[in-house]
Amino acid sequence: MATNKLTAVAIRKATLGNGPKKRSDGHGLFLLLKENGAKYWRYAYDFAGSEKLLSFGVWPNVSLKEAREKHLAARKLLAQGVDPSAARKEAKAVSVVTADSFEAVALEFLDIKRAEWSVPHATRWLERLQKDVFPWIGSKPLAEVTAPMLLQTLRRVEARGVRETVHSICQSCGQVFRYGVATGRCERNPASDLRGALRPVLVKHMAAIVEPQEFGFLLRAISDYQGSLVTRIGLQLSALTFQRPGNLRAMQWAHLQLEGTAAWTIAAAEMKRSRYGKENGRPHVVPLSRQAVELLREIWPLTGHGKYVFPSLHGQGRCMSENTINVALRRLGYGKDVHSAHGFRSSARTLIVERLNVAPDVVEAQLAHMKSGPLGSAYDRAEFLQQRRDMMQEWADYCDLLRDGAKPSIRKGQADIRGAKLTHRSPRLTPRHAPSGPLNP
Repeated sequence: MATNKLTAVAIRKATLGNGPKKRSDGHGLFLLLKENGAKYWRYAYDFAGSEKLLSFGVWPNVSLKEAREKHLAARKLLAQGVDPSAARKEAKAVSVVTADSFEAVALEFLDIKRAEWSVPHATRWLERLQKDVFPWIGSKPLAEVTAPMLLQTLRRVEARGVRETVHSICQSCGQVFRYGVATGRCERNPASDLRGALRPVLVKHMAAIVEPQEFGFLLRAISDYQGSLVTRIGLQLSALTFQRPGNLRAMQWAHLQLEGTAAWTIAAAEMKRSRYGKENGRPHVVPLSRQAVELLREIWPLTGHGKYVFPSLHGQGRCMSENTINVALRRLGYGKDVHSAHGFRSSARTLIVERLNVAPDVVEAQLAHMKSGPLGSAYDRAEFLQQRRDMMQEWADYCDLLRDGAKPSIRKGQADIRGAKLTHRSPRLTPRHAPSGPLNP
């Protein structure tokens, strides 16, 4: 039985001029010397009656130790009846498939999009694919995924009854295939062939009251709410500011300006925007009506010592639970199919445009809705701040009218609303009610 003969020194000194062309290390492993001075590792072996040759690389990129490790692994395969050369070809084929697989291309696409996508969106995008797509077609080469194959994958999701999720996943898959076409990993996008094959999304808007008199009943019920003062004011400010529930419950005292031109400033990072918008966008300024300021002054003695205007009822430095406002609405008798926390946005949007005749663009700016289209946010930077200040006060006055039972008609001019006589108005806070803390951060 041959034994190892080569040493690191002998390999370094080996040339065609001082010895044979092949320098054996035993058991079929040898160093092949070339005229140009290159030194190649080779393994000669027999398999199924045929002589085979396997390459282990070039010295010194592959050291003597590394060559022996490769040699030992090949001999183990041979002992198991496996051709080392065939095993290497299969491994290379798997490597190529993995590089061009649906999962690999999807992850590559995600790495590119992370720069512009928000972290929550990127996380949700990946989690959906990991859960419902990768287990079925993730390992398949992108070019081999057909429309029927993708449809079968999506049918599994559809069977759970989550139709909107199915369409979102199909859209994500389409993004991966389009990227694959652009990078030469596939020739077409099979997701586009599924148009009409998936069950349609049953659009369900957030429950909201948009009829003036019914909205007045809701405001009256909120004013009479017998639960926590924090929750009651949270409900009232939901109606007066109509911002996203997540932003409202995370409102901080440090972000409020209650003296002079009252406003609530929401940092760009806290808004529903793309990652670029969160990192580079302007903060969203919410003008506060007189009534909103009075409510904030009312709650100041209770929560003004902390960070949040609406702290969690369970403490621990957190803000109000996302369920608090909706649970309070249920206690008032408003089911989830009648009105929701998010519904205040729809109520305000509808009533302000239809009853106060405010330009939709001004209301959309207050709702922090970005203009659609690729150039919308780039060229339309109007914030309508002064118009929104006027609108927010007019909206608050209109809410008072509805709460107190007035039935104002659709306005033809501002006098129609402002000239209406109120039967009851919330009293202005006298100086003794005002908090002594810093309300002008």
